[in-house]
Amino acid sequence: MNEIQLERVEFEPGKSFKLFSPRLRNTFLWHYHPEIELVYVEADAGIRHVGSHISSYTQSDLVFIGGNLPHLNFDYRLRSDYHQIVIQLRTNFMGDAISTSPEFAAINHLFKMAGLGIAFDGETKALVAEKLKALSGMNSFEQLIALIDIFQLLAASNEMVVLNNDETSKEFILKDKIRMGAIYEYIDANYHQKPDVNVVAGKVHLTTAAFCRYFKRQTNMTFTDFVNQYRIERAKNLLMQGKNITETCYAIGFESLSYFNKLFNKIVGENPSDFKRNWLNGKK
Repeated sequence: MNEIQLERVEFEPGKSFKLFSPRLRNTFLWHYHPEIELVYVEADAGIRHVGSHISSYTQSDLVFIGGNLPHLNFDYRLRSDYHQIVIQLRTNFMGDAISTSPEFAAINHLFKMAGLGIAFDGETKALVAEKLKALSGMNSFEQLIALIDIFQLLAASNEMVVLNNDETSKEFILKDKIRMGAIYEYIDANYHQKPDVNVVAGKVHLTTAAFCRYFKRQTNMTFTDFVNQYRIERAKNLLMQGKNITETCYAIGFESLSYFNKLFNKIVGENPSDFKRNWLNGKK
């Protein structure tokens, strides 16, 4: 049975952070680590799965993730070319300075909020993206100063969405890493083939009734609602990659086009054709 993976982050000697550009799009890496992480990715469309939150992003994504908050790699299943920049901070990054220096009060608050996962948008995302791309041409000290500037910019921004309501779900997930890892991997592998609640309950050695209670406590959603949301997020990705509505409907496991349209509209707030048209218009 698979479990949420603990990623062991290695840092270069003499550095308090790690800057790299991973490429893992063929790997389902549902993982966590004690280190705080800032992720920026440019791609047509991808999945954002942080804690119990799941949604999609288009064109680019900027997310700040607190320590030990489980998340899926942001480049998972990307089909077109993409670019990703990841910053991971040592758990003792800047020592006690961030929590004790009044000048860092806003950044300290940002770091605490990161425990729930934060996605940034608008001008904030665009400006931070430019600053992150410039880091590779700097020495270590210049990179550190630039990172502090980035964190201050993020801390002052109102262009953000907090991804999880509280840390309760994170605590549940980490206490039961094997079960939740197996459940999410089963959903990812079978979302297009009518995932069976009885089968997944058996995989984690629970009765169906006990599993339904467990899953609802973990995610604040029923198993069926979670699977449907996962399907619709995959549908959005397919539509943004140029697939037509009918083939998208069948690709994610629905047999009724009318039901797919109804569910898509309920979750997204617009029907698939409007969503695809608006996204294509936004690219022009």
